[in-house]
Amino acid sequence: MKRFIVGALAVIGALSLLSVAGLILLLMVAAASKPSVPGTLVLELELDQPLLEQVPDDSLAGAFGPKRATVRDVVEALEKGAQDPRVKSLLVHIDQPGGIAVAQELRDAVKAFRASGKKAVAFTDTFGEGGSATGAYYLATAFDEIYLQPSGDVTLTGVSVETPFARDAFAKLGVQPRIGQRYEYKNAVNTYTEQGYTASHREATEKFLGSLFGQVVRGIAEGRKLSEDEVKGLIDRAPLLGQAALEAKLVDGLLYRDEVLAKVKEEAGKSAQLLFLDKYLDRSGGPSEAGETVALVYGVGGIVRGKSESNPLGGDASFGAESVALALRKASEDKDVKAILFRVDSPGGSYVASDTVRREVQRAREKGKPVIVSMATYAASGGYFVSMGADKIVAQPGTLTGSIGVYGGKMVTADFWAKLGINFETLSIGKDATLYSTDSDFTPEQQAKNDASLDRVYTDFTQKAAEGRHLPLEKLQAVARGRVWTGEDAKELGLVDELGGFPKALELVREAAKLPKDAKVHLQVFPRKKQPAEVIADILGGGEGDNSEDERGAQAAALSPLIPALAQTRQMYQLGARLGLWGPPHGTLQAPLPETRW
Repeated sequence: MKRFIVGALAVIGALSLLSVAGLILLLMVAAASKPSVPGTLVLELELDQPLLEQVPDDSLAGAFGPKRATVRDVVEALEKGAQDPRVKSLLVHIDQPGGIAVAQELRDAVKAFRASGKKAVAFTDTFGEGGSATGAYYLATAFDEIYLQPSGDVTLTGVSVETPFARDAFAKLGVQPRIGQRYEYKNAVNTYTEQGYTASHREATEKFLGSLFGQVVRGIAEGRKLSEDEVKGLIDRAPLLGQAALEAKLVDGLLYRDEVLAKVKEEAGKSAQLLFLDKYLDRSGGPSEAGETVALVYGVGGIVRGKSESNPLGGDASFGAESVALALRKASEDKDVKAILFRVDSPGGSYVASDTVRREVQRAREKGKPVIVSMATYAASGGYFVSMGADKIVAQPGTLTGSIGVYGGKMVTADFWAKLGINFETLSIGKDATLYSTDSDFTPEQQAKNDASLDRVYTDFTQKAAEGRHLPLEKLQAVARGRVWTGEDAKELGLVDELGGFPKALELVREAAKLPKDAKVHLQVFPRKKQPAEVIADILGGGEGDNSEDERGAQAAALSPLIPALAQTRQMYQLGARLGLWGPPHGTLQAPLPETRW
């Protein structure tokens, strides 16, 4: 019997080895037979969900399954396609472009593609169904032609902000906000402390919206060869049915998808084939690795102390100061790196964490590595703090930036728990052991300590901002006070240097690194992207580096057989999320930046 068991195990082992060998052989064959790029092609892009800035390294969303396109992917693919004689045109199905800064980045990329002499066509079944599609249409106006399904509409209704105010609700619940702010424009806390817009909150929001609206109107007018007054009139008439939109010159034709595809392919040539933009980038070799190395460091999400983390299944990420600071350190120490491009997309977060990253930007510059910041959708509060010490700052006209200010305090919940019949009793040693306890209000002395803390942070923020931006402190303080600005306004105020996206930032990189204007550069992401096995090892508690300066985890090749199972698990998680079976915990209190509806 024992011999039989040993023999059976041997057979199983042999079969396992053969299976592994067969799998390796199949992978080699697949790699060797990688599809090529057609001789004549039309680049195709489906904007059915907002583009990401970055796919987190520790996310299974980045390791398995269909790859989510990033803003940089699209920009680089269009740059490559513009110079590729095989690429005849571009076709984009526009549904959800994301925020205004992303739309502006894409508009710039499409315009550059068209400048090479190639045609760009936008198509959608409808611009908005039951909601505004001003953003989608604004993006579409950067294309040569816009086609709309005959049954579609153009819901070009403008821009708006809806801000919730819950002071009375908190009062009914027995919750007392005790949150200080510096200063009157630091309005995130108003959700808790007010029941409507204060004068300063309204002033700042209306100014912000006015700037965005002006950008949208000018862009549409330029793209559709209309006057700004005509565009404003059409916005007031919207939503417009398909035929009315055609007569108003907002679209170039009412066609179904199959008709648009046939038209585009016929114009490109009989042998033309459609190829998704990400497939083209992959098959054509991706971004060129020739030229001088420029480090690309991402700072995406809410800023927290410690390491960047993400929901490994969903992909939502935090901006961990320790991780981003390490990436900046590694880039500054790499002798091949000529400069650092720091891409920031953050509404802020921890003051201490923000200062950790700001310090590494400063140290990189002291080591002779220029740092250029490229702001995406948000670079506000802590997002501005990490940016302000760079050599130059580039923002899109619609980037939400500034918010140089601070808030902090606590929510007193004693009355709320009492209404539920729950009593908390606290034992403490130390005069202010309960300083930030939510079960007791601030004493006058504790309130003074909280105020002093806010004053210290605000003073530090404004002084470092003035130093980093080379502005007199009085001038900086006049545009601070917690106020948010569009990138367009921020440039006029000296808070940013230039308007644009990746291409403009790379112009400044070449200038700062003393490279020729037409010098080729290779963008190298720091830290390197993790392999799937490393992602799994981190999730399971492995992957620890040798020391705190090592961003590379231990290789976890033994976990590779688990990859298919983890991919299936990810698919099940996403299905459950769509069905509402799980999600973020209820009752989380947040005061996010107001979402612009457009």
